[in-house]
Amino acid sequence: MATLQELIAQKEALEKLIQDTRHTELAEAINKVKGLIADFGLTQEDIFGAVRGAKKPKAEGSKVAAKYRDPVSGKEWSGRGLAPKWLQGREKAEFLIK
Repeated sequence: MATLQELIAQKEALEKLIQDTRHTELAEAINKVKGLIADFGLTQEDIFGAVRGAKKPKAEGSKVAAKYRDPVSGKEWSGRGLAPKWLQGREKAEFLIK
């Protein structure tokens, strides 16, 4: 039966052999892939689809015509969002733009 030291030495030798074999096979695989990319003129998008992290431009909010106007200040409100202070406690119909 092998001693503990001999088994540890065998394990280290095996791990080194595994690592070397992995690097060799990985290099071969990369060269094969590079060859295929060159032969077919492939791009990154062809292989992986849309690029990760690429942000699509945000859709800009559409402008809405004003529906209400304050006769004193001339400020306008579209009717969206919070009502302005000049309109609070009053009827909206009074300020409707015709």
